[in-house]
Amino acid sequence: MTDIVNYSDKSEQEILAILYALESKSEHPLAAAIVDYCKSRVSTKDRQTATMDFKAVPGHGVEGKINGKTYFVGNRRLMELKNIHSYSLVDLEKLEEGGKTAMLIASAKKVLGIVAVADRVKETTAKVVKKLQDQGIEVYMITGDNQRTANAIAKQVGITKVLAEVLPQNKAEEVKKLQAQGKIVAMVGDGINDSPALVQSDLGIVMASGADVALESGSIIIMNNDLEGILTAIKLSKETVGKIKQNMFFALFYNVLGIPVAARAFVSFGLVLKPELAGLAMALSSVSVVSNSLLLKGFNPKRFNLISRLAPIVMTVGFLFIFWQFASVSSMK
Repeated sequence: MTDIVNYSDKSEQEILAILYALESKSEHPLAAAIVDYCKSRVSTKDRQTATMDFKAVPGHGVEGKINGKTYFVGNRRLMELKNIHSYSLVDLEKLEEGGKTAMLIASAKKVLGIVAVADRVKETTAKVVKKLQDQGIEVYMITGDNQRTANAIAKQVGITKVLAEVLPQNKAEEVKKLQAQGKIVAMVGDGINDSPALVQSDLGIVMASGADVALESGSIIIMNNDLEGILTAIKLSKETVGKIKQNMFFALFYNVLGIPVAARAFVSFGLVLKPELAGLAMALSSVSVVSNSLLLKGFNPKRFNLISRLAPIVMTVGFLFIFWQFASVSSMK
């Protein structure tokens, strides 16, 4: 939480107490930032104030009763929904243009103030976006934030395609639209509001710090909450697919070569294989497949794995050599 603008006759302490009472009931990621800010500034007595009839309004904000009075914390759409219109757009837009998420705090009749929360953009984020784009991957920002805030943050990290002011229930629809264009969509999220879109996407990627519902909706969980984990997941996926193709080659190559020889199809060429040696050769092919797969345990996204690259070639040459030796032994009289 970065800013608080007070329009009311209440003290800042009272405003923060209202914020704490409402946001401590919310599961939204931004609520955690507000609660952390208020904890050290609100007295223990005020933190124990009960919140009644709490309600989260997806894509808008929260509401509840404190000491019998109704209060709201949310965006402009929530204020419009509750017919509360008396607030300064100048202050609101100034905060939004700075890349901050500005929220209004209001009673049943009027706006009491504005609070702003800003996500600290990690230094690695712009680098991750650039690397994804360099791989030919289109990067979109899809957010419930207003257009000004979204554009400001997108500019910082190098994202040019921004879908802002998207309600939680509509995020999945935006994913569907991209899929309808023939795109394979990976959705990255961490909040309960991202869950429908994560389920709709071809691949859901979730930050480990996210809401439990979001974690259950994801196919991949980034344990260190760093977007560089996306690059690691892509590299590991490509490495895994590569191993699958190599293992299919091993299985096909060994059988295409070994079965006809074991069946004495090339006896006229002097190429034969004793049954016991044919069985041993088949076992060696299985060992090759398993050993090649185990090389994935040495995967490190930050360095080139030379052993993993050379292993298939070495295994193929080694198998051919052993196979030839077996054939030579079998042809001896």
